[in-house]
Amino acid sequence: MAEAADFPGMSPSPARRWLRRTGALLAGAPLLAGLLQLPALPAHADAAAGVKEASDKGSVSVAVDSLSPAVPTDGDTVTVSGTVTNKGKQAVTEAHVGLRVGSALTTRSAIDDAAGDAEDLSAGYSSEVGGKYVAKFAKLTPGVAEHFSISVPVDELDLGDDGVYPLGVSLSGETSTQQWEQVLGIQRTFLPWQPDGADTATKTTVLWPLVSTVHMTAETGSNASQTPVFLNDDLAEEIAPGGRLDQLLSLGKDLDVTWVIDPDLLASVDAMTGSYRVRADGDKTTAGTHQAVAKKWLAALQDAVADKEVVALPFADPDLASLAHDGTGVSGSLSQFKAATDVAATTVETILHVTPSTDFAWPVDGAVDPSIVKVATSAGADKVIARSDSLAETGNLSYTPSAARPIGGGTTAVVADARLSKTFQGDLTNASASTLAVQEFLAQSLALNLQTHKQRSIVVAPQRTPTAGQAQAMAAAVTALQDSGWSQSQDLTTAARAKPDGDATTKVPSRSSYPSSLRKQELPKSAFEQIAATQDTLDSFKVILTDKSRVVTPFGRAMNREMSTSWRGRSTSASTFRQGVQSYLDTLTDQVKLIDKSETKLSGRSATIPVTVQNNLVQGVHHLVLRLTSTNDTRLEIGGHDSDPRIEVSGGHSTTVKFTASAHVNGQTTVIAQLYTEDGQVYGAPVTFDVKVTEITATVMLVIGGGVLLLVLAGFRMYTQRKRAAAREAQETAAEDADGTEDADDAAHAEESAAADADGARGTSADAEDRTGEESAARSGADAQEQPSDGTADTAAESTAPSGTGERVDR
Repeated sequence: MAEAADFPGMSPSPARRWLRRTGALLAGAPLLAGLLQLPALPAHADAAAGVKEASDKGSVSVAVDSLSPAVPTDGDTVTVSGTVTNKGKQAVTEAHVGLRVGSALTTRSAIDDAAGDAEDLSAGYSSEVGGKYVAKFAKLTPGVAEHFSISVPVDELDLGDDGVYPLGVSLSGETSTQQWEQVLGIQRTFLPWQPDGADTATKTTVLWPLVSTVHMTAETGSNASQTPVFLNDDLAEEIAPGGRLDQLLSLGKDLDVTWVIDPDLLASVDAMTGSYRVRADGDKTTAGTHQAVAKKWLAALQDAVADKEVVALPFADPDLASLAHDGTGVSGSLSQFKAATDVAATTVETILHVTPSTDFAWPVDGAVDPSIVKVATSAGADKVIARSDSLAETGNLSYTPSAARPIGGGTTAVVADARLSKTFQGDLTNASASTLAVQEFLAQSLALNLQTHKQRSIVVAPQRTPTAGQAQAMAAAVTALQDSGWSQSQDLTTAARAKPDGDATTKVPSRSSYPSSLRKQELPKSAFEQIAATQDTLDSFKVILTDKSRVVTPFGRAMNREMSTSWRGRSTSASTFRQGVQSYLDTLTDQVKLIDKSETKLSGRSATIPVTVQNNLVQGVHHLVLRLTSTNDTRLEIGGHDSDPRIEVSGGHSTTVKFTASAHVNGQTTVIAQLYTEDGQVYGAPVTFDVKVTEITATVMLVIGGGVLLLVLAGFRMYTQRKRAAAREAQETAAEDADGTEDADDAAHAEESAAADADGARGTSADAEDRTGEESAARSGADAQEQPSDGTADTAAESTAPSGTGERVDR
């Protein structure tokens, strides 16, 4: 093991091991001739080579969970902590963890290369730093993780000039098949070194995004405050303590960053501060219960951004690339984008009480082409946040230029550095991955600064929706960067105004250069066509409403959400959301409708036909016209269109309109009732019903009139007969009751008076009977002279005016 001892941690080559073992065998040949066979030598060498190959891949996993300080200076002590895990099948003995430092890396691409896996575990590093700065393990059992911590004074690391130094944390030990010290595992990271600070600091802008997915639906309650309905309770989890958005807020408030905020997120959280509902199974909803969490998060955000720059994205963060590639051919798509931009500033100002910048557009991953730039600036933004892997340098610059690039038409591309921006992607939930990301970010930033003495403005634009782990790593990196001597914080607006580098590229790549991986995630053209159809329905609906804002606002914002960038990779969810918006709007429009009618019968040449309009909305409707049309005017004619009534119905009520109808021929006719807006657009579904006409002739009327006259005469005759009988009975009673002492003349006089009364009654009855007969005959004669074309209604016509809005709708 002499060679291994001479070069600690360095495994001897297979050739040397073979020579060493061959020499040992030759020296002991006289004793071992009977025991060892020469053919066994190559087999033993092959086995040794196989173990060497396994060790190169690393039979022991080394994880660096922390490195402090991330940017050391003179006099510091570097502490590295983590775990080692034996992944092999053999136990590792005489093991220890040590630090190795490589030569300074002079380019950013060299950092990229050093971060990758190397076939030789110890390649690129010197020997271990000081024999006493190690963590020792007597034995590493397979599958068992062991913790380590090493502290080394920075002076012992033998760092030279300013630069980025590779730092290897290695595990060395022995196995039963290789009983000499060798490197069995290593973790590579970086150590930025610039103890005296930079002559010229790099001005660095870090975007801190507060963006989420779509959470609110178009549905609102029927109460005055229009209680909102959420798709789910996911937003409550994000803003709750420990949630993703809560982490972004609590970490970002202490950093000098530019906040990039989706106004829809603010509107959604603000809606949660009051009464709200959450969708449950089917069409059911449950009451939201996270008002306190929402209020606390918004209050903390207001404090965090009070003195910081805030950039407001268009409402719901529309997918600019999808709009540029698939939406511009659909009428109204750009208008939707303009509406989302217009409402952004108002939303942020109202909720956060700060005035945001709305001059910036941010395509997905900063990927641009001419169509994306055109759409991005169509709503008023004159700055586009791109990324250097899209707007790449085509010249021979030896350094990374400043972010601001004039790309024509008064538009500035703010080009974020791709290496720095993409550092915190991937799974950073474990401490080791997070630590490595932080050190790589700092290494790239220092290497960028060392490229030239020219001062530059650099922008870091991370992914839109960082996880909690990614946010923690970002915050750690930004904190270390702001404490370093080579970087100076700067807001985004200032970076965009910085003097462009004259040698930097300003040519926007062609559409064919747009990444296919991003193209596959875009919203299809059919999505924009569906949005346009929803807008058409809304336009027809809003003209009849007395309070348009109750419908236009929630549906306008819902259509903005249908274009959101957050639907990328979730095409099924996006389609379901769009269908839900259209379905709910259709439900509302159907609340104003005509009531179905069954077959109607008309007995006569003219009559009125009632049609009922029902309004189940909570607000009134107006500017509606009701039209009744006969499919056969020669049989049944409805009043002309000039008399089509205007309809106004209060919320929750109905009104009935009566139309005059004139029949010309007996039989059945189909009639169509249809609502229209005042500008002639069809509203709602028509109601179709049949009208059956039965005309009554004059002969039939005479027969009916004669029958009625006979009934009247018979009744009168019965009446007179009863009157005479009563008179006779009264005469007889008077005679029987006459007193014996009464004068005979008085009795005779009474008898004559009674007789006279009876005769008078008969005469009166006869006269009345004669007059009645004459009047009846006169009327009969008049009726006999009347013609069917005279126009006198057989069935009395009713008023054709609307019945009014006082009829309450049964729900």
